[in-house]
Amino acid sequence: MSSNYEPLIPAALAFNELGVPVSTDFGDVYHPAWGALEQARRVFLAGNRLPARWRGKDSFTVCETGFGLGHNFLALWQAWRDDPARPARLHVISFELHPFTAGDLGAMLKSRLPEPERALGAQLAAAWPPLLPGLHRLEFEGGALTLTLVFGSVERLARQVSAYVDAYFLDGFAPRVNPGMWSRHVFGQLARMARPGATVATWCCAGEMRRALRDAGFLVSKVPGFGGKREITVAALRPGMGRADAVSPPGKVLVVGGGLAGAGVAQALSLRGHEVTVFDPAFAQGPGASHKGHLAAALSPVVSRDDDLRARLSRAGVLRALQRWQGLPEPARPLRCGTLELALDAQHAADRKQALDSLGFPAEWVRWMDGPEASATAGMALAAGGLWFRDGQRVRPEALLHALYSLPGVYCTDQPVGGLRADGAGGWAVFDAFGQELASAPQVVLANAWHAAALLATVASLQHLPKLASMYRLGGQVSYFAGSTLSRLRTIIAGEGYCLPAVGHQCVGGSTYTADTATSEVTAQGHQEVTNKLTALLNLEASRLGPAPGLADGWAGWRAAVSDRLPVVGPVAGAPGLWLACAYGSRGLSWASLAGDLIAAWLGKEPLPLERELLRKIAPR
Repeated sequence: MSSNYEPLIPAALAFNELGVPVSTDFGDVYHPAWGALEQARRVFLAGNRLPARWRGKDSFTVCETGFGLGHNFLALWQAWRDDPARPARLHVISFELHPFTAGDLGAMLKSRLPEPERALGAQLAAAWPPLLPGLHRLEFEGGALTLTLVFGSVERLARQVSAYVDAYFLDGFAPRVNPGMWSRHVFGQLARMARPGATVATWCCAGEMRRALRDAGFLVSKVPGFGGKREITVAALRPGMGRADAVSPPGKVLVVGGGLAGAGVAQALSLRGHEVTVFDPAFAQGPGASHKGHLAAALSPVVSRDDDLRARLSRAGVLRALQRWQGLPEPARPLRCGTLELALDAQHAADRKQALDSLGFPAEWVRWMDGPEASATAGMALAAGGLWFRDGQRVRPEALLHALYSLPGVYCTDQPVGGLRADGAGGWAVFDAFGQELASAPQVVLANAWHAAALLATVASLQHLPKLASMYRLGGQVSYFAGSTLSRLRTIIAGEGYCLPAVGHQCVGGSTYTADTATSEVTAQGHQEVTNKLTALLNLEASRLGPAPGLADGWAGWRAAVSDRLPVVGPVAGAPGLWLACAYGSRGLSWASLAGDLIAAWLGKEPLPLERELLRKIAPR
């Protein structure tokens, strides 16, 4: 287990003799007896001079050091809704070491809030994520309000957050019981994220806290308190400090590549009001043509014993895809059917169970299923149990792409791009193979898999990116089976190979990996390889899979990957306005929404929905 891993321990519902919620972990109250919403308004909003300070701004970002029961967030949300001069976008970041479960949070907010905050609390509880470590992005008000929850200790995770913060709510439990939350280290990270003029408010007046805040770069003072509190603390960032990057309004963005990577970028940008033009010769056959004939694919989480980089990225990607795609119409909306990752043998089962014990993940995300329950869940007899992921999804790629490339503000063209260069006005121009300019824009995203390296090579001034230069491609196919045995399947079955619930009368089985091949096509050899995987996975004779698939019963495509099998996503160093979203390997569905939202959040100076250490691992280099 990695030394950085922290299993999440949920908060427990408890009350003191006055009926005020208390933390059993810290022995302190979540709010004063005279009222949580009143404290939020009088201490945190008024102490940061809100809503006055956000008026006239396009966006505003608040960071809170203890989410608790969410009263500060709900009071802030309601104040934003009530203000006709509010910013168009409000971003909130909140840390929480011991989050409540969705059920406990919903019950507390329903029983203890007045209207209209009760209605907002119901929305919050409905959107509440599974209690998994790391960052979770929630969206409300059509995406105009975002809440980035950071589950884990603020001492460790403050340095993992990327944001431009305008105001801080310091609302942890008292320094005497929770000193780490009020440390110089934490305040230094808050100063790192602060915009010029950022403000702070807290009920705490402890001298050591005020000195630590001052040493981090804030001008600290006391103002009169209330409700039995004589004084509270307010602060402002020292002049000359802060992240001064301005927020640019939505603009024109060019995307090269019309597959899953490009679709994820196009959707994220469209939702934020950008005008997106996507280039791909495949569009001559329609918006979903890069996966034309691809009946279905699996979107499944993974876990590892030490919660490694790939597992964390997969988790973040699956959660993003759930939020982005479950609202799409049929047939683009993925089927949330769950995934059973079967154990290969007794030792493999023991290892997986031990990993679950070590990770402490909630059962709503992943749990062990013994053989009989697994068989009943899958709808067919299985020889073994395995890991059950409730959020596994069967995706229809062609329909998904068609829906995403048909969003407002997204325009598709089948013109092939042969080169690009800086246009001299701070933007980029893309050209065809004959040097004819096709379009220009302030931002260009290369989402065209292994072709990205060749396009970058047309820009003479760019530094060498060895990771990208090492990208390779693998061919592979899936096969379609119409057998009666597989037609009963209700979940994704995964292991050494996979099988998906039927679309119509056909089930998809996969897949092959072919290196060093000039073409990727459906072959009889590929069908046999897939058949062998399914017979082993499902413990079936080949005849029970139904008639042997013919050459028309499948789909073949390419995967692009780099040596660490992680995606390459982010800005290209030394080339402002140029971005990469490629090398997704066999997990294009897992990375697509996450990568798109990362790039869109970078452009809008939003809090990024991924830890900085993970951003460094996937950065172009």
